[in-house]
Amino acid sequence: MAYGLAYGRPVRRRLALPLSLLAGLALVVALLILHDPVVYYRVDSGSMRPTLPIGSRVAVEPGLAPRVGEMIAFHAPAGAVPNTPVCGASEEGAGFTQPCGLATPASSRVVFIKRIVAGPGASVLIRAGQAVVNGVTQPEPFAAGCDGTDCNFPTPIRVPRGDYYVLGDNRAASDDSRFWGPIPAASIIGVLVTCRPLQTACQPRH
Repeated sequence: MAYGLAYGRPVRRRLALPLSLLAGLALVVALLILHDPVVYYRVDSGSMRPTLPIGSRVAVEPGLAPRVGEMIAFHAPAGAVPNTPVCGASEEGAGFTQPCGLATPASSRVVFIKRIVAGPGASVLIRAGQAVVNGVTQPEPFAAGCDGTDCNFPTPIRVPRGDYYVLGDNRAASDDSRFWGPIPAASIIGVLVTCRPLQTACQPRH
């Protein structure tokens, strides 16, 4: 009898280890199924300072519906890539009173990160670097101060249907929609997010 009891306890211990491993494996599989499909980018310019310092690594989740106030990664219009950005509309953008209201038709493979300040159909002008949307100056505590001709576009434009207007947080040192126009939804890669461990829960980053 004593022999049987002594023998039974190690058997339970031997069974406990595989069961624990199976439970752990099931948990890992569940977490992998639930994890968000996040991709990472490295910030290589100061256009989003102070929010995103140069060299910082950011998580981007594709498939999220972009919203005003969120930061996005996107393929820039072809007109954004030259040293002197090109607007798709004449007499808009740099040197004019209207910010650029139309991007060049083609897009580039270059990935930009900016913040959405206005959605489709909105009226937008820029005053002292701040977005004035539908006649209302937006609260933008994240934006750095801005002064000069590139910070003021007093004549409004209307964002085309399906497009988004984006600005860098460092308004005095950012090439953005003011100069090369709004971003088509199809050019958006994803929304910047912050994630919990193992990417099981990600939320848009503001």
